[in-house]
Amino acid sequence: MTRNLQERVTDALSRIRNNRVGTNVLEAEMVRDIATTTDGKVRLSLFLSADDDATVVREVRQALQQIDGVTDVRVDVKDASQSKRPEPVPAKRPSASRALPVMGQEPQSQRATTPAPTPVSYPHLGNIIAVSSGKGGVGKSTVATNLAIALAQQGARVGLMDADIYGPNIPRMMGINAPPPVENEKIIPLQAHGVKIMSLGFMIERDQPAIWRGPIIMKIITQFLRDVQWGELDYLLVDMPPGTGDAQLSLVQATMVHGAIIVTTPQEVASGDALRGAKMFERVAVPVLGVVENMSYFVCPNCDERHRIFGSGGGQRLAEELQVPLLAEIPFFGGVLEGGDRGEPIVVSGPDTPAAKALLDLAGRLSGIVSAHAGAT
Repeated sequence: MTRNLQERVTDALSRIRNNRVGTNVLEAEMVRDIATTTDGKVRLSLFLSADDDATVVREVRQALQQIDGVTDVRVDVKDASQSKRPEPVPAKRPSASRALPVMGQEPQSQRATTPAPTPVSYPHLGNIIAVSSGKGGVGKSTVATNLAIALAQQGARVGLMDADIYGPNIPRMMGINAPPPVENEKIIPLQAHGVKIMSLGFMIERDQPAIWRGPIIMKIITQFLRDVQWGELDYLLVDMPPGTGDAQLSLVQATMVHGAIIVTTPQEVASGDALRGAKMFERVAVPVLGVVENMSYFVCPNCDERHRIFGSGGGQRLAEELQVPLLAEIPFFGGVLEGGDRGEPIVVSGPDTPAAKALLDLAGRLSGIVSAHAGAT
């Protein structure tokens, strides 16, 4: 059984072509460590380079799932650039006359010879808005999902792109997770609650860590912009990973981002991190449209009194320092967390709750700011 299954796996993989090199994934040495079990489980490693089409992951998984006798498939996607260990370079002591580079900066010669990519305009995507934060755990993805749905409920054509490469939670929060179909070499986004959705979570295993460097992240983000059949949108909301890393830089290098929304919580430590994230967008000429303070207060169900259990004023102080509006103060409400886990965002499961009303108001304010920006230009 194991030997026959191995042969069927090899045969199926030999029919999957890598168009970049003009051969199949086996001959291209993209597939390694194939393992099968007597009860039909298949596991392998797929090495993806920055120039490879990310849809090959879906093609490999689907091909294996269709093999007679296969009960489970796991494809571990890895960075092809890390598959070979580079030869060690002998260390050189710097001469006394040569200045050492400042930590965090590339040497001048490298900066001069590595030009940044030219951003590409995608007019059919409408207003591309990054939803970002300085740190994790502030509810950024929750704000992105509910804001996208709220905009759709108000009549806008909305796409939601999950650029949180390291923790793609949008599929769970939107209650949908399946391999997206491909038609005419375009990925068809899945849809939920009136929103078109694309996420790396649709393409990799749920427990698979994304241990990828900048070139792979740039490739995925570019493909999500260029090779997904979004149709005509009014808004494309991009859920960013926390911080100011490769994904943020890849997005602004790949396309013209119309603005960023910064999500924080009331604590000083959260707003301090959010400030650094906002300054990053300002440095790359992306306007910060405003600040959203999540988990601002808790409304007592018995007395309707507001309790600011996570501190107060962090969002307002951040907005004042950035000289942008505080777009919303979203209350802490248990139904937001429960709805996100069930795939029923609060604007769908509890539209009359204070949290949902704050998010619906946020959608209205964002529409007004975007319209004002468009009129000014």
